[in-house]
Amino acid sequence: MLKVRNRLLAAAGAAIAAGAIAVSGVAAAGAASRPAVSGTESFQIMSTSATSTTSSFLAHGAVFTAGGVDHSGSKTDTVVLSGGSFKVTHSKGTGTQSFNPTTCLLTINMHGTYTISGGTGTYATISGSGKYQISILAIGQKSGGVCSRTLPPSTFQQVIKAAGTASL
Repeated sequence: MLKVRNRLLAAAGAAIAAGAIAVSGVAAAGAASRPAVSGTESFQIMSTSATSTTSSFLAHGAVFTAGGVDHSGSKTDTVVLSGGSFKVTHSKGTGTQSFNPTTCLLTINMHGTYTISGGTGTYATISGSGKYQISILAIGQKSGGVCSRTLPPSTFQQVIKAAGTASL
């Protein structure tokens, strides 16, 4: 009786595995032949650390909706999501910034452009471009009773909002 039960379990396991492989093959074939989707896509990147190179990332729009992390670079960021990653190359940005030496408040408002490329996984064919707006509010540390411009801020908030066209 035990031998029969083990054979039934083995046969059932093989059938389930074969079914899973067949279904995943159909799903992969469907994804590979899926027509490209294009439209407006919005991104938001948030950080509360002036020294970290990783920020929270959220995308939403006509092309896809996903959350993950942004690894910032001086010219190119890498966005990592559960299904893959892609590169965001951005301009230096222009705008205004001010620092109040009495209250230590730093305010930065800048804008620029970006392009999307270099995708992997689900995002292997991604492309696009658009404009971004960055807003930073920070409170600088005091050193010897004076607001420091060189020490990392004691409080920091950065929000980047971007929107443009994307194709996937």
